[in-house]
Amino acid sequence: MQPASEVLILAPTGRDAKVAASILISGGIVPVICSTLTEAIAKFDHAHCLIVAEEALLASDRSDFAAWLERQPAWSDFPIVLLTRRGSELDSRLAFLERHTVVLERPFLASSLTNSVRSALRARARQLEVKTLIEQMQEAAERQRLLIRELHHRVKNTLANVRAMMNATVRSSESVEDFVRDFSARIVSLADTHSILTDDYWQTAPLHKLLEAELRHYDTKDATRIRLDGPDVALVADLAIPVGMAFHELASNSSKYGALSVPQGRLEIHWSISSEGDSAIVHLDWLEHGGPRVQPPKRRGFGTTLLEKVVAVQCNANLKIEYPSEGFHFAMDLPLRKTRLVPAYS
Repeated sequence: MQPASEVLILAPTGRDAKVAASILISGGIVPVICSTLTEAIAKFDHAHCLIVAEEALLASDRSDFAAWLERQPAWSDFPIVLLTRRGSELDSRLAFLERHTVVLERPFLASSLTNSVRSALRARARQLEVKTLIEQMQEAAERQRLLIRELHHRVKNTLANVRAMMNATVRSSESVEDFVRDFSARIVSLADTHSILTDDYWQTAPLHKLLEAELRHYDTKDATRIRLDGPDVALVADLAIPVGMAFHELASNSSKYGALSVPQGRLEIHWSISSEGDSAIVHLDWLEHGGPRVQPPKRRGFGTTLLEKVVAVQCNANLKIEYPSEGFHFAMDLPLRKTRLVPAYS
Protein backbone atom coordinates (compact mmCIF):
# COMPACT_ATOMS: atom_id res chain seq x y z
CA MET A 1 0.00 0.00 0.00
CA GLN A 2 1.32 3.44 -0.93
CA PRO A 3 2.09 5.86 1.90
CA ALA A 4 -0.26 8.85 2.11
CA SER A 5 1.00 11.87 0.08
CA GLU A 6 -0.92 15.01 0.93
CA VAL A 7 0.29 17.41 -1.79
CA LEU A 8 1.32 16.54 -5.35
CA ILE A 9 3.21 18.98 -7.60
CA LEU A 10 3.12 18.70 -11.42
CA ALA A 11 5.23 21.40 -13.10
CA PRO A 12 7.76 19.59 -15.30
CA THR A 13 9.18 22.66 -17.08
CA GLY A 14 11.26 25.45 -15.55
CA ARG A 15 11.86 25.84 -11.82
CA ASP A 16 8.22 25.99 -10.65
CA ALA A 17 8.20 22.51 -9.08
CA LYS A 18 11.40 23.05 -7.09
CA VAL A 19 10.37 26.54 -5.97
CA ALA A 20 6.90 25.39 -4.92
CA ALA A 21 8.31 22.37 -3.09
CA SER A 22 10.81 24.53 -1.23
CA ILE A 23 8.09 26.97 -0.15
CA LEU A 24 5.83 24.18 1.11
CA ILE A 25 8.63 22.42 2.98
CA SER A 26 9.50 25.65 4.76
CA GLY A 27 5.83 25.87 5.76
CA GLY A 28 5.86 22.34 7.21
CA ILE A 29 4.13 20.67 4.25
CA VAL A 30 5.91 17.75 2.55
CA PRO A 31 5.09 17.61 -1.19
CA VAL A 32 5.67 14.91 -3.82
CA ILE A 33 6.90 16.09 -7.24
CA CYS A 34 5.46 14.21 -10.23
CA SER A 35 7.01 14.25 -13.71
CA THR A 36 3.86 13.38 -15.72
CA LEU A 37 0.10 13.71 -15.40
CA THR A 38 -0.22 9.91 -15.54
CA GLU A 39 2.08 9.59 -12.53
CA ALA A 40 0.06 12.20 -10.63
CA ILE A 41 -3.28 10.50 -11.38
CA ALA A 42 -1.90 7.22 -10.04
CA LYS A 43 -1.31 8.95 -6.69
CA PHE A 44 -4.65 10.78 -6.43
CA ASP A 45 -6.28 8.24 -4.13
CA HIS A 46 -3.57 8.91 -1.53
CA ALA A 47 -3.30 12.68 -2.03
CA HIS A 48 -5.21 15.61 -0.60
CA CYS A 49 -4.27 18.32 -3.10
CA LEU A 50 -2.67 18.85 -6.52
CA ILE A 51 -0.55 21.84 -7.55
CA VAL A 52 -0.32 21.85 -11.34
CA ALA A 53 1.10 24.23 -13.93
CA GLU A 54 -1.30 25.17 -16.72
CA GLU A 55 1.19 24.27 -19.46
CA ALA A 56 1.70 20.79 -17.97
CA LEU A 57 -1.97 20.04 -18.51
CA LEU A 58 -2.12 21.58 -21.98
CA ALA A 59 0.80 19.41 -23.09
CA SER A 60 -0.78 16.19 -21.74
CA ASP A 61 -3.66 13.90 -22.57
CA ARG A 62 -6.26 15.19 -20.10
CA SER A 63 -9.01 12.62 -20.74
CA ASP A 64 -8.08 10.34 -17.82
CA PHE A 65 -7.78 13.37 -15.54
CA ALA A 66 -11.22 14.66 -16.50
CA ALA A 67 -12.71 11.17 -16.14
CA TRP A 68 -11.22 10.75 -12.64
CA LEU A 69 -12.68 14.07 -11.52
CA GLU A 70 -16.06 13.14 -12.97
CA ARG A 71 -16.06 9.77 -11.17
CA GLN A 72 -15.55 11.32 -7.73
CA PRO A 73 -18.14 10.25 -5.15
CA ALA A 74 -20.67 12.81 -3.96
CA TRP A 75 -18.66 13.71 -0.85
CA SER A 76 -15.45 14.45 -2.82
CA ASP A 77 -14.25 17.64 -4.52
CA PHE A 78 -10.53 17.07 -5.01
CA PRO A 79 -8.71 20.43 -4.49
CA ILE A 80 -6.47 21.70 -7.32
CA VAL A 81 -4.20 24.74 -7.26
CA LEU A 82 -3.67 25.79 -10.88
CA LEU A 83 -0.55 27.86 -11.66
CA THR A 84 -1.23 30.28 -14.53
CA ARG A 85 0.55 33.20 -16.20
CA ARG A 86 -0.33 36.61 -14.85
CA GLY A 87 -3.08 38.37 -16.75
CA SER A 88 -4.03 35.38 -18.92
CA GLU A 89 -7.49 33.89 -19.20
CA LEU A 90 -8.09 30.25 -18.36
CA ASP A 91 -7.60 28.18 -21.51
CA SER A 92 -10.94 26.82 -22.74
CA ARG A 93 -9.40 23.34 -22.93
CA LEU A 94 -9.21 23.40 -19.12
CA ALA A 95 -12.82 24.42 -18.59
CA PHE A 96 -13.54 21.06 -16.91
CA LEU A 97 -11.38 22.26 -13.98
CA GLU A 98 -13.35 25.41 -13.16
CA ARG A 99 -15.27 24.12 -10.16
CA HIS A 100 -12.28 22.28 -8.71
CA THR A 101 -9.49 24.86 -8.92
CA VAL A 102 -7.96 27.72 -7.05
CA VAL A 103 -6.08 29.81 -9.62
CA LEU A 104 -2.70 31.21 -8.54
CA GLU A 105 -0.97 33.56 -10.97
CA ARG A 106 2.80 33.47 -11.38
CA PRO A 107 4.94 34.91 -10.05
CA PHE A 108 3.31 34.33 -6.69
CA LEU A 109 4.20 35.17 -3.13
CA ALA A 110 5.36 32.29 -0.94
CA SER A 111 2.58 33.09 1.51
CA SER A 112 -0.02 32.94 -1.27
CA LEU A 113 0.99 29.41 -2.25
CA THR A 114 1.21 28.23 1.36
CA ASN A 115 -2.17 29.71 2.27
CA SER A 116 -3.81 28.31 -0.86
CA VAL A 117 -2.49 24.81 -0.13
CA ARG A 118 -3.43 24.95 3.53
CA SER A 119 -6.94 26.03 2.60
CA ALA A 120 -7.14 23.12 0.12
CA LEU A 121 -5.93 20.66 2.76
CA ARG A 122 -8.53 21.88 5.25
CA ALA A 123 -11.24 21.45 2.64
CA ARG A 124 -10.05 17.93 1.84
CA ALA A 125 -9.93 17.05 5.53
CA ARG A 126 -13.60 18.10 5.88
CA GLN A 127 -14.50 16.00 2.86
CA LEU A 128 -12.80 12.97 4.38
CA GLU A 129 -14.72 13.55 7.61
CA VAL A 130 -17.94 13.50 5.60
CA LYS A 131 -16.79 10.28 3.92
CA THR A 132 -16.21 8.68 7.33
CA LEU A 133 -19.63 9.83 8.53
CA ILE A 134 -21.31 8.41 5.41
CA GLU A 135 -19.53 5.08 5.87
CA GLN A 136 -20.59 4.95 9.51
CA MET A 137 -24.19 5.68 8.52
CA GLN A 138 -24.05 2.95 5.87
CA GLU A 139 -22.66 0.47 8.41
CA ALA A 140 -25.41 1.42 10.87
CA ALA A 141 -28.04 0.96 8.16
CA GLU A 142 -26.62 -2.45 7.27
CA ARG A 143 -26.63 -3.48 10.94
CA GLN A 144 -30.26 -2.36 11.17
CA ARG A 145 -31.17 -4.41 8.10
CA LEU A 146 -29.44 -7.42 9.66
CA LEU A 147 -31.31 -6.92 12.94
CA ILE A 148 -34.63 -6.68 11.08
CA ARG A 149 -33.88 -9.93 9.22
CA GLU A 150 -32.88 -11.55 12.52
CA LEU A 151 -36.04 -10.30 14.23
CA HIS A 152 -38.15 -11.63 11.36
CA HIS A 153 -36.40 -14.98 11.61
CA ARG A 154 -36.70 -15.08 15.40
CA VAL A 155 -40.38 -14.15 15.57
CA LYS A 156 -41.29 -16.53 12.75
CA ASN A 157 -39.50 -19.43 14.44
CA THR A 158 -40.88 -18.58 17.87
CA LEU A 159 -44.45 -18.49 16.60
CA ALA A 160 -43.91 -21.78 14.79
CA ASN A 161 -42.59 -23.31 18.02
CA VAL A 162 -45.55 -22.00 20.01
CA ARG A 163 -48.02 -23.33 17.46
CA ALA A 164 -46.35 -26.75 17.42
CA MET A 165 -46.32 -26.85 21.22
CA MET A 166 -49.99 -25.89 21.38
CA ASN A 167 -51.07 -28.54 18.87
CA ALA A 168 -49.00 -31.25 20.52
CA THR A 169 -50.17 -30.28 24.00
CA VAL A 170 -53.79 -30.43 22.87
CA ARG A 171 -53.27 -33.96 21.54
CA SER A 172 -51.55 -35.18 24.70
CA SER A 173 -53.87 -33.50 27.26
CA GLU A 174 -56.79 -35.36 28.82
CA SER A 175 -58.45 -32.23 30.18
CA VAL A 176 -58.45 -28.46 29.85
CA GLU A 177 -56.62 -28.25 33.16
CA ASP A 178 -53.87 -30.55 31.84
CA PHE A 179 -53.57 -28.45 28.69
CA VAL A 180 -53.30 -25.15 30.57
CA ARG A 181 -50.72 -26.56 32.99
CA ASP A 182 -48.48 -28.20 30.37
CA PHE A 183 -48.77 -25.49 27.75
CA SER A 184 -48.05 -22.74 30.28
CA ALA A 185 -44.97 -24.60 31.50
CA ARG A 186 -43.68 -24.99 27.95
CA ILE A 187 -44.21 -21.29 27.22
CA VAL A 188 -42.31 -20.37 30.40
CA SER A 189 -39.47 -22.68 29.38
CA LEU A 190 -39.30 -21.10 25.93
CA ALA A 191 -39.32 -17.63 27.50
CA ASP A 192 -36.45 -18.60 29.82
CA THR A 193 -34.34 -19.67 26.85
CA HIS A 194 -35.17 -16.43 25.05
CA SER A 195 -34.11 -14.47 28.15
CA ILE A 196 -30.74 -16.21 28.24
CA LEU A 197 -30.20 -15.46 24.55
CA THR A 198 -31.34 -11.85 24.89
CA ASP A 199 -28.89 -11.28 27.75
CA ASP A 200 -26.14 -12.09 25.24
CA TYR A 201 -27.66 -9.92 22.46
CA TRP A 202 -29.14 -13.03 20.84
CA GLN A 203 -25.71 -14.54 20.29
CA THR A 204 -25.36 -17.70 22.38
CA ALA A 205 -26.77 -19.50 25.40
CA PRO A 206 -24.53 -21.56 27.72
CA LEU A 207 -25.52 -25.22 27.84
CA HIS A 208 -25.05 -25.26 31.63
CA LYS A 209 -27.46 -22.30 32.01
CA LEU A 210 -30.14 -23.98 29.92
CA LEU A 211 -29.99 -27.05 32.15
CA GLU A 212 -30.00 -25.01 35.35
CA ALA A 213 -33.04 -23.03 34.17
CA GLU A 214 -35.03 -26.24 33.68
CA LEU A 215 -33.82 -28.18 36.71
CA ARG A 216 -33.56 -25.58 39.47
CA HIS A 217 -37.17 -26.31 40.54
CA TYR A 218 -36.39 -29.96 41.27
CA ASP A 219 -33.09 -29.91 43.15
CA THR A 220 -32.89 -30.26 46.92
CA LYS A 221 -31.67 -27.49 49.22
CA ASP A 222 -28.26 -29.12 49.59
CA ALA A 223 -28.02 -29.47 45.78
CA THR A 224 -27.23 -33.20 45.87
CA ARG A 225 -30.15 -34.51 43.87
CA ILE A 226 -29.01 -33.27 40.48
CA ARG A 227 -25.45 -33.30 39.24
CA LEU A 228 -24.29 -31.33 36.20
CA ASP A 229 -20.78 -31.93 34.92
CA GLY A 230 -19.20 -30.67 31.71
CA PRO A 231 -17.14 -27.92 30.08
CA ASP A 232 -18.40 -24.51 28.98
CA VAL A 233 -20.41 -24.85 25.77
CA ALA A 234 -22.06 -21.93 23.96
CA LEU A 235 -25.06 -22.75 21.77
CA VAL A 236 -26.18 -20.36 19.03
CA ALA A 237 -29.88 -19.49 19.02
CA ASP A 238 -30.82 -22.03 16.35
CA LEU A 239 -29.53 -24.78 18.65
CA ALA A 240 -30.33 -23.28 22.04
CA ILE A 241 -34.09 -22.96 21.50
CA PRO A 242 -34.84 -26.59 20.47
CA VAL A 243 -32.29 -27.97 22.95
CA GLY A 244 -33.80 -25.85 25.75
CA MET A 245 -37.26 -27.15 24.84
CA ALA A 246 -35.90 -30.71 24.87
CA PHE A 247 -34.42 -30.24 28.36
CA HIS A 248 -37.79 -28.96 29.56
CA GLU A 249 -39.58 -32.06 28.25
CA LEU A 250 -36.98 -34.39 29.77
CA ALA A 251 -37.19 -32.63 33.14
CA SER A 252 -40.99 -32.55 33.07
CA ASN A 253 -41.17 -36.26 32.18
CA SER A 254 -38.70 -37.10 34.94
CA SER A 255 -40.73 -35.12 37.50
CA LYS A 256 -43.90 -37.04 36.54
CA TYR A 257 -42.64 -40.57 35.96
CA GLY A 258 -38.88 -40.75 36.52
CA ALA A 259 -36.19 -40.09 39.09
CA LEU A 260 -37.33 -36.56 39.92
CA SER A 261 -40.80 -37.82 40.89
CA VAL A 262 -39.53 -39.30 44.18
CA PRO A 263 -37.31 -37.77 46.92
CA GLN A 264 -34.62 -40.45 46.64
CA GLY A 265 -34.32 -40.13 42.86
CA ARG A 266 -31.11 -38.78 41.36
CA LEU A 267 -30.23 -37.23 37.99
CA GLU A 268 -26.74 -37.03 36.51
CA ILE A 269 -26.00 -35.10 33.34
CA HIS A 270 -22.53 -35.29 31.86
CA TRP A 271 -21.27 -33.72 28.65
CA SER A 272 -18.00 -33.41 26.80
CA ILE A 273 -16.72 -32.00 23.50
CA SER A 274 -14.85 -33.76 20.73
CA SER A 275 -13.60 -32.61 17.33
CA GLU A 276 -14.35 -34.18 13.97
CA GLY A 277 -12.47 -32.32 11.26
CA ASP A 278 -13.37 -28.65 11.53
CA SER A 279 -16.51 -29.39 13.56
CA ALA A 280 -17.04 -29.72 17.31
CA ILE A 281 -19.57 -32.16 18.73
CA VAL A 282 -21.13 -32.13 22.20
CA HIS A 283 -21.71 -35.57 23.70
CA LEU A 284 -24.37 -35.40 26.43
CA ASP A 285 -25.72 -38.16 28.70
CA TRP A 286 -28.84 -37.76 30.83
CA LEU A 287 -28.87 -40.57 33.41
CA GLU A 288 -31.63 -41.13 35.95
CA HIS A 289 -31.49 -43.56 38.86
CA GLY A 290 -33.21 -44.18 42.18
CA GLY A 291 -36.66 -43.54 40.75
CA PRO A 292 -39.62 -45.80 40.00
CA ARG A 293 -39.05 -48.85 37.85
CA VAL A 294 -38.88 -47.66 34.28
CA GLN A 295 -41.15 -48.92 31.53
CA PRO A 296 -41.21 -47.78 27.90
CA PRO A 297 -44.11 -45.39 27.21
CA LYS A 298 -47.20 -46.88 25.61
CA ARG A 299 -47.78 -43.88 23.37
CA ARG A 300 -45.67 -41.18 21.78
CA GLY A 301 -45.90 -37.89 23.65
CA PHE A 302 -44.84 -34.38 22.75
CA GLY A 303 -41.41 -34.90 24.30
CA THR A 304 -40.57 -37.85 22.07
CA THR A 305 -41.82 -36.02 18.99
CA LEU A 306 -39.78 -32.94 19.91
CA LEU A 307 -36.63 -34.99 20.36
CA GLU A 308 -36.98 -37.01 17.17
CA LYS A 309 -38.41 -34.39 14.79
CA VAL A 310 -36.98 -31.13 16.08
CA VAL A 311 -33.70 -31.81 17.88
CA ALA A 312 -32.65 -34.70 15.63
CA VAL A 313 -33.70 -33.08 12.36
CA GLN A 314 -33.23 -29.32 12.88
CA CYS A 315 -30.08 -29.66 14.97
CA ASN A 316 -28.67 -32.60 12.98
CA ALA A 317 -28.15 -34.47 16.27
CA ASN A 318 -27.79 -38.17 16.86
CA LEU A 319 -30.05 -39.28 19.71
CA LYS A 320 -30.37 -42.42 21.78
CA ILE A 321 -33.34 -43.00 24.11
CA GLU A 322 -33.26 -46.03 26.38
CA TYR A 323 -35.60 -47.31 29.09
CA PRO A 324 -33.61 -49.70 31.33
CA SER A 325 -35.59 -50.64 34.42
CA GLU A 326 -33.09 -48.96 36.78
CA GLY A 327 -33.41 -45.53 35.18
CA PHE A 328 -34.16 -43.58 31.99
CA HIS A 329 -31.16 -42.80 29.74
CA PHE A 330 -30.96 -40.15 27.05
CA ALA A 331 -27.81 -39.56 24.97
CA MET A 332 -27.23 -36.82 22.39
CA ASP A 333 -24.39 -36.07 19.97
CA LEU A 334 -24.94 -32.45 18.94
CA PRO A 335 -22.81 -30.78 16.22
CA LEU A 336 -22.04 -27.20 17.19
CA ARG A 337 -22.51 -24.25 14.86
CA LYS A 338 -20.43 -21.10 14.95
CA THR A 339 -23.03 -18.85 13.34
CA ARG A 340 -26.79 -18.43 13.38
CA LEU A 341 -28.84 -19.47 10.39
CA VAL A 342 -30.42 -16.12 9.52
CA PRO A 343 -31.94 -16.15 6.03
CA ALA A 344 -31.70 -13.20 3.66
CA TYR A 345 -35.09 -11.64 3.07
CA SER A 346 -35.84 -9.56 0.00
